[in-house]
Amino acid sequence: MSSPTYSTAPGAELLDDLVRAGFYPQMVQDVLAEAMTGQPVLDHYVHLETHFDHTEVHRHITVMVKSEKVLFILHVDDQQLDDHGKDVMAQVSVEMIALSRISSVATSYVYHQPQHYSSGDPVKELTFGMSWGGTKRIDLAPAACGDPQCDADHGLNGTSQPEDLVIRVSAEADGQRAVNKAREFAVRLRLATIA
Repeated sequence: MSSPTYSTAPGAELLDDLVRAGFYPQMVQDVLAEAMTGQPVLDHYVHLETHFDHTEVHRHITVMVKSEKVLFILHVDDQQLDDHGKDVMAQVSVEMIALSRISSVATSYVYHQPQHYSSGDPVKELTFGMSWGGTKRIDLAPAACGDPQCDADHGLNGTSQPEDLVIRVSAEADGQRAVNKAREFAVRLRLATIA
């Protein structure tokens, strides 16, 4: 597909990363191009995650793409609809966030053997999170009073927490290159949101 979206050097690198990830690269490329409506790719990060649930393997991919003023976040989950894996469905969602709306870019680092740390030692795990007020998780539970004999309805108690995007990358599971790329992207995104 020839699209101005992928005409930049970062756009070509994104296409290479999508092919390397191997998770429906053409579908991801087409959906992103439609969402970006010709805006060129200036930066990106691709995160492929695999987890195991008893006898099933589940994979999903999150792709973050920065244009001049907007961050696009694409997420793909696939689901096997039969026992033999012949009938599969993919659900793709795309969110578009103005860089000016991103209120927080948080990173949490894990270093092994910190007592021997020296400048330049690699980060072994990185948790990268962003908040823009798009999604909140609300946990509710029935409220109660201190009287064990009381059967009155006391309403609900709960908490509301922002839950926009959190990605965890580890050198052991994803490779040191993936951790380094996530860290570099987080730094560049932080700079873009304060510019």
